[in-house]
Amino acid sequence: MKPAWDKLMKEYEGHESIVIADVDCTAAGKSLCDVSGVQGFPTIKYGDPNNMEKYQGGRDFDALSKFAKENLGPSCSPDHLDLCDAAKKKQIEEFMALPIADLKAKVKEQEDAMEAADKELEELLKSLQKQYEEGTKAKDAKKDAIKEAGLG
Repeated sequence: MKPAWDKLMKEYEGHESIVIADVDCTAAGKSLCDVSGVQGFPTIKYGDPNNMEKYQGGRDFDALSKFAKENLGPSCSPDHLDLCDAAKKKQIEEFMALPIADLKAKVKEQEDAMEAADKELEELLKSLQKQYEEGTKAKDAKKDAIKEAGLG
């Protein structure tokens, strides 16, 4: 994938509104990767720098280039309201009209909700892991009992 990515970076080098870059998440770029939610490597993110989305497409040059041409560039945002549909434009205008303290409170509320969802999933996974381990032990004990009875 690295050669395809390097070729794509060269293709968009100096573009006025699109940046194709790579970040070393194990060194100087670690803080950026943490903020962007990068957990595995390689990870491709795209979109608004404040709301990066995970790329799920092909990793060869043709797939990456096609995606870039079709999806990258200015998009609906406070700086580009002309690119928004009516509902999204109204939502952004309502957010922009809020006092900054109220907006920060709303953002914090949603961040807390996302963190709670992550924690709920983590707890569910722990519970499922525990159930799996208990089930495996029970299965192994039954098999051992069958074998000891001379029937297995």
